[in-house]
Amino acid sequence: MGGTGERIKLFKIVCDRVPQDLSSPSGTPDPALSSQCACATPWLPGNRPAAIPAGGEALTWPSSCLREWLKDLCEKNKWSHKNSPIIWRELLDRGGEGLLLGGYNEFLEYAQLYHGVTSSMTTELMKIIAQENLETHIEKELEEEARKDLINPLQVWITSASVPACYNLIPILTSGEVFGMHTEISLNLFDNKEAEENLRSVVAETQDLVAPLLQSISICTRVEDAFRQAHVVIILDDSTDQEVYTLEGCIRSRLPLCRLYGYLIEKNAHNSVRVIVGGKTFVNLKTVLLMRYAPNLAHNIVAVALGVEGQAKAVLARKLRTTPSCIKNVIIWGNISGNNYIDLRKAKVYRYESAIWGPPNYSRPVLSLIFDSEWVNRQYVATLRKLTATGKQFRPILAAHSIATTLKYWYHGSPPGEIVSLGVLSEGQFGIPEGIVFSMPVKFENGTWIVLTDLTDIEISEQIMTRMTSDLIQEKLIALGDLVSFQPYQSETDLAKGYEKTTLPTTYNNQENQRVSDAVDFLDPIPQTISEKPHSQELINDSGDKTVEERQIN
Repeated sequence: MGGTGERIKLFKIVCDRVPQDLSSPSGTPDPALSSQCACATPWLPGNRPAAIPAGGEALTWPSSCLREWLKDLCEKNKWSHKNSPIIWRELLDRGGEGLLLGGYNEFLEYAQLYHGVTSSMTTELMKIIAQENLETHIEKELEEEARKDLINPLQVWITSASVPACYNLIPILTSGEVFGMHTEISLNLFDNKEAEENLRSVVAETQDLVAPLLQSISICTRVEDAFRQAHVVIILDDSTDQEVYTLEGCIRSRLPLCRLYGYLIEKNAHNSVRVIVGGKTFVNLKTVLLMRYAPNLAHNIVAVALGVEGQAKAVLARKLRTTPSCIKNVIIWGNISGNNYIDLRKAKVYRYESAIWGPPNYSRPVLSLIFDSEWVNRQYVATLRKLTATGKQFRPILAAHSIATTLKYWYHGSPPGEIVSLGVLSEGQFGIPEGIVFSMPVKFENGTWIVLTDLTDIEISEQIMTRMTSDLIQEKLIALGDLVSFQPYQSETDLAKGYEKTTLPTTYNNQENQRVSDAVDFLDPIPQTISEKPHSQELINDSGDKTVEERQIN
């Protein structure tokens, strides 16, 4: 800008138009004019000013920068001028002090008096120029972001990084399969101080991979440094060191760590960070608590449901004697790590060897191929319920693959026409109460997820919906201190049949009364000892009237 010694052609700065607006009577630019004056462009509402030096390259500034520059310039030269443009006469070739001319009108008077140059530029034209300046600035910002993406790696943070799931996840993330073959990543392993030695072993082994896309891998054990500039945050199993003897205590123990993580993510992470939550227990609860304490990022926080979905497909594939990858569109509703609902009404199988055969894109409804309704409604449900109850839906290999696949879809889109299950914040879709995280059918496209509210014939009965949502609502209320005790849902049918009132079962992996963790201190990661089991796991068949509602009592 002016005062720096650069020559600036004024007509290029102000209008970037045909020279006749600020030219000599002959129609050619007046070199005397362009070498004697310097200015900032008109500062209009929404305008981010630009100046164009003799070389022709646009220089764009945010309005805040121009204000500061204008103030400093006037203080330096002892001028009194508060608006843009500011124009002064300065013999750049010969040096000398600048002579303030004033604003745009004053400059036009000067140009007409000393150079015989007039301008017919109107306010409307100036506004058009301002809009062009803004568009130029936006284009340059986008180009700069694209350039930074090529230089700066994607910052990926993994919490509780000493757990086995992380060990299995790292090779997938560094392979290029998830974020793309041209995206470099930087891994940040976050855990407590006691896990540091184990993390160093993981770092050493990861470096031995010599992964071309891994720019760096580091360890973080300081809470205040967590999630710095994170683009992706992966929440794995957490641990606590607080004694927990009841279900309610176990639920409440999740709050401190989620509150801490939510605060740190919103404070330290990139404003477009994507947070993905996994784990064996209380996955939906942890997700909704993170949303509560990172409200500006709520839409970018999701819970992984592909582990349950994958197991549901695998059990079906064994029954049909096909491969799990051939089965699509199995929908998981409800609590990912608890009382969920397996919906096969949209499920299809591709490349199935039977009397009817077709091309690779030919599919058949899964339920039309399983003639044993007793197996579908009882054994199938019981098998999946057992897997969820023991936490086997989050075994290391399956957990890593589920997280990686969800991230891959998030960045590159899910397969066209395929239904994906994902835990997201309910906004009342499908009759689900608002404000809880609920697994439901979605698709990924253009870097985001979209709930498939246009699906037909997937209505869920009020009784089944109430059974699933009751757990999630109560968990949230207990965690926040708005409810004292958990009351398992019982339908009128249950009561009529004389079902015994039970509490949500819990299981101790090692021994009774074993210590579980307190999240805020984040010091002593003892393995998780209380596992959540579902009230029931239900399945809808193609007719919608054959359901099994089984309760598991510990």
